Parts: sequence; C-alpha cells; structure tokens
Amino acid sequence: MLAPLEQRLGYSFRALECLERALTHPSVSADPSYDGGDYERLEFLGDRVLGLVVAEMLFQEFPLETEGQLARRHAQLVRKETLAAVARSLDLGRFIRLEMGESGRGERDNPGLLADTCEAVIAALYLDGGLETAQRFIGANWRDHIAADIAPPQDAKTKLQEWAQGRGLPLPSYAERDRSGPAHAPLFTISVEVQGFPAIEGQGRSKRAAEQEAAAKLLGVLGEEPS
Repeated sequence: MLAPLEQRLGYSFRALECLERALTHPSVSADPSYDGGDYERLEFLGDRVLGLVVAEMLFQEFPLETEGQLARRHAQLVRKETLAAVARSLDLGRFIRLEMGESGRGERDNPGLLADTCEAVIAALYLDGGLETAQRFIGANWRDHIAADIAPPQDAKTKLQEWAQGRGLPLPSYAERDRSGPAHAPLFTISVEVQGFPAIEGQGRSKRAAEQEAAAKLLGVLGEEPS
C-alpha cells in the first residue's frame, strides 16, 4: 500500500511501521481501540532535522550572504507553505491516515496537516535511514525552492515596521492570543496591530513564526506584497 509513496520518497523503509506512524493523524490515535502512535513526536524531530539540513544547504549555496540574509531564506524554506508544497508534489495527502470524520472534511489538502505530516516523514527517513537519507530527500525536494529565491526575502516584520515608520505611525504591536497543542509542539496565535488598522492574527509553531505570519497577512491587507 505504501510502495508508491516509498518510490516518491526515493527510499525503501526497513521498519515500515515508522513511515506508517509518520502518516497517522492524532484523530486516529485518539481512538481507544487503536494501540499505535501518531505523527506528533515525529513532527517535532522532523522540524529540527529539516532546519539543520536547510541551514547547511544555504550556508554552502550562498557563501557571501550575511547571517540575517541566510536566516530570512531559512524562514521561507521551513515555513508551513513550503512544506505543504513539497507534500503536494509527493501526493502525500493521499497516504495520510485520518479518522473517518476528518477524512470527509477535505483535511487531506489542509496546508497545516500536510506540513506537519511532511515533517514527520522527514523524521521517519532520519530514524530509519540516518541523516544521509534525510539529506538526500530534503536536497531533492528543496533544491528548486532554494533556487527560486534569487534575492533573500525581506523579513515580514521588518517590512511592516518600515511601512509604519514611513507613514509616521507607531511601531506595530504584537500580542499572544492563544497557545494550543502539546507541550513539545505548541501552536501559537499572535495578533499584530498598526495604529488605525484592525488587528490581524497569525499562527506558527514558535512565537516568531506566528508573528511573521501575522505581519505578512497585515501587509497583504495594506496592499503591500509580503516578500
């Protein structure tokens, strides 16, 4: 059943149950009759593996760029949207194990779900095949995304701050609105407000990521294209 996915991943698992767990949504593990795990812990590990490998790729690819420029590229490459795009290119949603009710709500194309599962799959590759296996997978699926950014993207928070300062307005104000999810992988909801405009919320696995998403959304409302 998972052979087509293994072909897309370019790797045959020795312990297939590791891949199965990476594809299992928490809605399945919440069923008392199910005695297996889900992808949440793997998602935590996969996020760190992806971050390390992408950081090394950028370090090698852009030897003349500053730390700040590399950091902005890195943030773009490990964000939810990029992970979801990679997941869609692999048709990963087709293989996710969902509780029946979730499956019927179009969840398989949910960007957050696809991103979380993609991180879990990276962790499964790392655990079953080692760092070299994870590096090969990430290199094959992130190389085009790296090449697509000719110039380092501008930090959304910085751009919003410059927008406000350029109009004589106070600096944008950020506030934490909610924190949910397990302790090892919290989901933050942060709002940002610029004087005279309604507050906009963003979400992320870190406060910084949530702030960046909120800033990018507000820039869109203001008619400024987030980089």
